[in-house]
Amino acid sequence: MLKRLDLRGMSLTRAELAAKLPRATVDIDAALESVRPIIERVRAEGGTVLRELGERFDGVRPEYLRVPQEAIDDAEARLSPELRHALQLSIEHNRAGHRAQLPREGRTEIVPGGFVFQRWIPVERVGLYVPGGLAVYPSSVIHNAVAAQVAGVQQIALASPPQKGFGGLPHPTILAACKLLGITEVYAVGGAQAIAMFAYGAAGEAGTADDAVLCEPVDVVTGPGNIYVAAAKRAVHGVVGIDAEAGTTEIAIIADSGANPRFVAADLLSQAEHDPAAASVLITDSPEFADACDRLLEEMAAQTKHSQRVATALAGPQSGVVIVDDHDEAIRVANAYAAEHLEIHTANAAEDAKLIRNAGAIFVGPYTPVPLGDYMAGSNHVLPTGATARFAAGLNVMAYIKSVQEIEYGADAMASMLAPLTALAMDEDLPAHANALKVRTQE
Repeated sequence: MLKRLDLRGMSLTRAELAAKLPRATVDIDAALESVRPIIERVRAEGGTVLRELGERFDGVRPEYLRVPQEAIDDAEARLSPELRHALQLSIEHNRAGHRAQLPREGRTEIVPGGFVFQRWIPVERVGLYVPGGLAVYPSSVIHNAVAAQVAGVQQIALASPPQKGFGGLPHPTILAACKLLGITEVYAVGGAQAIAMFAYGAAGEAGTADDAVLCEPVDVVTGPGNIYVAAAKRAVHGVVGIDAEAGTTEIAIIADSGANPRFVAADLLSQAEHDPAAASVLITDSPEFADACDRLLEEMAAQTKHSQRVATALAGPQSGVVIVDDHDEAIRVANAYAAEHLEIHTANAAEDAKLIRNAGAIFVGPYTPVPLGDYMAGSNHVLPTGATARFAAGLNVMAYIKSVQEIEYGADAMASMLAPLTALAMDEDLPAHANALKVRTQE
C-alpha cells in the first residue's frame, strides 16, 4: 500500500534528503490568505460574525457561543463509568508527567554582593484549541489543560467547534473533560475564527445570550488543528504567543529486520485513521521487512472501521517506505524527516533514541506505540508537525511560563563594575550608561 523510496547507494546532502522524503503538499501561504480575512472580521465584528462563521464552516449556527455551565455539568454527569475512569487516569498521568517539566528557580552570586535571580512566571490567561472534524478529542482537552494548570496559569479558556449533532455545542465528551478539569470558560467556536477570538477578544452579539464582552484576549494560544488553524496561529503570533504549528498527524518508524512487522503495521495504521491527509512513514534497511509490513497493512486496512480514510492516507504522497543502506542511514533519514511521532523498533532502541535530534516525541521499543502517548503515557500529544520538530518542541509547561531575571546589586558590587562597564559604554558611544553608575559612587 505504501510507495517505495529507495535511497540505497545515494549520497545526498541534508537538503537533498529532506526534499526527497514523503511529505504532504501543504500550501501554508494559500492557507494564510484564506484565514486573514476571517481573522480581520472577528477582530472587527466579534461575536456578531462568529455565529455566521460557525454556520459556514461547521454547518450549524450555535445558539450559545459561550457554552452554558449547565451543558458542561450535564455532559459530565452522563459519562459512562469506563470513560470517566479513562479520562481521570489520563489526567492523573499527565499531571505527573508535566510536573517533572517544571523548572527550578535559582539565585546566582555573580560578584560578591551582586545577584541574579532566575524566576519562572506563568502567563495570566491562555486560550486552548481542541479540534473537531472527523473525530472527537477529549484527550486534547487534557493535554492542553493539564500542562497549563501545572504551569500555574490562572485563567483558562477553551474553544472547540460547534457540532450539528449536539445542538451547536461542542461534543459532549469535550465538555465532560472540561468539567473534570475544572474549566468553565468554554466556547463553541472552531477553526481560524477561534484563534482570532483568543488573540483579539470578542464582544458579544446584541440580542443574544452572550455577554457584552464575550471573550477577553489571551496571552498564549495552544492546541492542534488543521492547516487553517496552524495558519491562523502563525498569523497572530506576535499578538499572542503560540506553542507550535501542530497540524495533521504524522508517524515515522525506524525498524530493522528483527522488528515485529505486525506491531509496526498496526502503528502505521493507527495514525492513518486520524485523517486522509495523515502521514505514515516506515524507514528500514530491510526490503523483506517492508514487504511483510505492506502485506499486513493491506490486510489490516481492509478490516479497520475507517478503511477508506486509512487507505487514502497510506496511498497519499505524505506516506511511504524509505529503504536505506544501513542503520546509520536510517537514523540520518529520521533526523531529516523530523517526525511528529517517531517510533524506534531496533535491536538497540534505547541507544538509538539518543541519536535522534529531531522529533516531536520518541517512542522507544516494541511496547511503546504512539497511542500510549496519545492517551495514557503521561507525555503530551500536541506536537510539532511538517518538519518543524527541527526547531520546535511538543507542548509542555514552558509554553505557559516566562523566564524573568531579577537583578540585585549592592553598592560595593555595583562600584566594582564601574571601570569595566565604563570601558564598554564608551566604546559603544553611550556615556550616559557609564554615568548611571558613576553618580552612585559620588553619593
